[in-house]
Amino acid sequence: MPQLRIADAARLLGVSDDTVRRWADAGRLTLTADDAGRQVIAGAELARFAAAQHSAGDLLDAGPIVGQSARNRFTGIVTKVTKDTVMAQVEIQAGPFRVVSLMSAEAATELGLEPGVLAVASVKSTSVVVEVPVLP
Repeated sequence: MPQLRIADAARLLGVSDDTVRRWADAGRLTLTADDAGRQVIAGAELARFAAAQHSAGDLLDAGPIVGQSARNRFTGIVTKVTKDTVMAQVEIQAGPFRVVSLMSAEAATELGLEPGVLAVASVKSTSVVVEVPVLP
């Protein structure tokens, strides 16, 4: 099972290291020690937390948006994999962004995709929406 250091978990969730520590102190995340004695979070635990935070809209409040254009590579943690005999749906939480990919079940299996695995979603699209809200 993958384990992530606090700094890596914070980067994936789009928050500071201190926020991750506060969440652990409050019992929202469980930290353990790795073989070197460093505090780590189990990948599956972080995936569960990231998915729950996304649902609650709790991860990152960036404030008012003045401009936006997301880049096309999103590093995150796999939060859910749904497979049938042919296809797989893979959900990745990358900071405040939830990215969903459809791929063959064979590809998902070969990549070892499961909740808690670190992954990078690369997006290529001919239709990209860019938003700029009205300033108050």
